[in-house]
Amino acid sequence: MRYIPNTPEGTRDRLFEECRERRRVQSALTHLFRQRGYSEIITPEEEFYDLFTISGSAIAQEEMVKLVDRSGKICVLRPDCTTPIARVAATKLKDAVLPQRFYYNQAVYRAGQEHRGRHREIPQCGIELIGAKGRKADLEVIATAVDALRACALEDFHIELGHADIFPAFARRLEMDREELEQMRALIEGKNFTALDDFMSNYAGQPGCEAVRRLAYLFGGVEVLDEAEALAGRMSAIDYLRDLYTQLDRAGYGSYLRFDLGMVHHIDYYTGPIFRGYVEGAGDAVLSGGRYDQLCASFGRPAQATGFAIDVDGVARCLPQAEPPRLAAVVHYPPHLIGKALALVDSRARGTCELSPCNRLESTLQLAREKGIGTVLILEEDGIREVTVS
Repeated sequence: MRYIPNTPEGTRDRLFEECRERRRVQSALTHLFRQRGYSEIITPEEEFYDLFTISGSAIAQEEMVKLVDRSGKICVLRPDCTTPIARVAATKLKDAVLPQRFYYNQAVYRAGQEHRGRHREIPQCGIELIGAKGRKADLEVIATAVDALRACALEDFHIELGHADIFPAFARRLEMDREELEQMRALIEGKNFTALDDFMSNYAGQPGCEAVRRLAYLFGGVEVLDEAEALAGRMSAIDYLRDLYTQLDRAGYGSYLRFDLGMVHHIDYYTGPIFRGYVEGAGDAVLSGGRYDQLCASFGRPAQATGFAIDVDGVARCLPQAEPPRLAAVVHYPPHLIGKALALVDSRARGTCELSPCNRLESTLQLAREKGIGTVLILEEDGIREVTVS
């Protein structure tokens, strides 16, 4: 049977303009992160599977791309960047003065479900602020998330804020086992209103049933905080979100912020404010982050932490298409003038001029015609001759 070259499901080749857009987003983000005092860190693409099980990773094990190393140990392709960075912070940098600010620009790998059209290789840029607790650290990271999307020249976007303590506070009023709790969490997280109503009908009459059902609907402006308090009473998590919003609004970030109190993520991973970023035109969140105060302790050094990750390709797809540079000239030259030929290419606008590999001028002229290049620059011992190609 003849072999047809292709790429594995969930992967694909990216060409030309897609590459330029990805690099443009990465450049804007990494510039901002360095400006804010974050230092780059690169972790291995391959990690031991146990690293993510002992840490209570937010990534489900079935989403991890697994492989086996020579010793027989199960490894995974890096499913997220936060856990490996926490490992580094708690081991190799265990004596470093806290807080530590890290940024990364690398891919993560997710198995996902077959035939869902999702990519297994996801380029991410993000930050981790490790060893910083409290309001000022949360304000810094959320504000930086807004500024990161602004730095990419996005216009119609917003950040939705939630808190990891809200769902448990609502859910603890109901009598259900761990499996049922996780099923309810998934329905609320997925905004699956019809299935949630059916599920909650099994608990009708229990105190707090209606409040939990309404949790999936609590998204929007500041008014949803008032509704949450009316349903569940005064909560420190809601007070904290209100305070964060007040401070960020005073700093000019309020127009970018909304709330989603049904944002529950993985119930054991996040420990405080959580947030996601959405852009007009994107089918899913392009930014995700929050506070995770227990992760570093699982590797031997307790340190409160917060951060976020940005889906680079998700952002790039939402940018207006930039006009790519157009080849306008090709340089024909004798081999011994390669230095001058390269200098001539470099002296012109980037991406508008290239060298000809042809030895004969007629071949170079034909190449220019086929590529639609209007000018051939002929480099000679005593100067440059320009020929217009019809």
